[in-house]
Amino acid sequence: MNEALNDLGEYISAAHAQRVTGFEVIADELIILCNRDAITKVLTFLRDDQNCQFKQLVDLTAVDHPSREERFDVVYNLLSLKLNQRIRVKIATDESTMVASVADVFSSAIWFEREAWDMYGIFFAEHPDLRRMLTDYGFEGHPLRKDFPLTGYVEVRYDETQKRVVYEPVNLTQEFRSFDFMSPWEGMLHLPGDEKADAENGEEGAA
Repeated sequence: MNEALNDLGEYISAAHAQRVTGFEVIADELIILCNRDAITKVLTFLRDDQNCQFKQLVDLTAVDHPSREERFDVVYNLLSLKLNQRIRVKIATDESTMVASVADVFSSAIWFEREAWDMYGIFFAEHPDLRRMLTDYGFEGHPLRKDFPLTGYVEVRYDETQKRVVYEPVNLTQEFRSFDFMSPWEGMLHLPGDEKADAENGEEGAA
């Protein structure tokens, strides 16, 4: 399996020497590393070339690496039913640089790119309908970024007086939660219930 994937990776790299920056095989999966500006041409090649025939874009997602200058990896997962193979293509981008939409190559990308925009804030140029999909229209921020607060910025509730849904800033009653040493969050010195055993051992030792 790995030999066939390596051969395919070398074939794709040779066909797009200026566009593909490298490839790797991890856990029996071929990963192609691609220049951001070449993603449309590379995916079109993977779809149409007779040795590839990756006709389906089964997923498009992102990974956030906040410490990197180009913090996001945009990940395209493709499937070739004809050759019974899968491939993953990755490009890197930052918060402000646009990524070309591949909706003209794979129509399924329309929904996937909307989700990536909603969750990560990655902007896809020339997308036919780039708007939020999972959050509300007035939502602030992008929830899957690693610097997004777990509580969010606002909370939503139904106001009985106004008879409508209202948005209010999150108001935490305390900055930190106070844990005791028996809490699993703090790391226990012994398991709950061992107090009796410890006491019995102490008494036997004294005897």
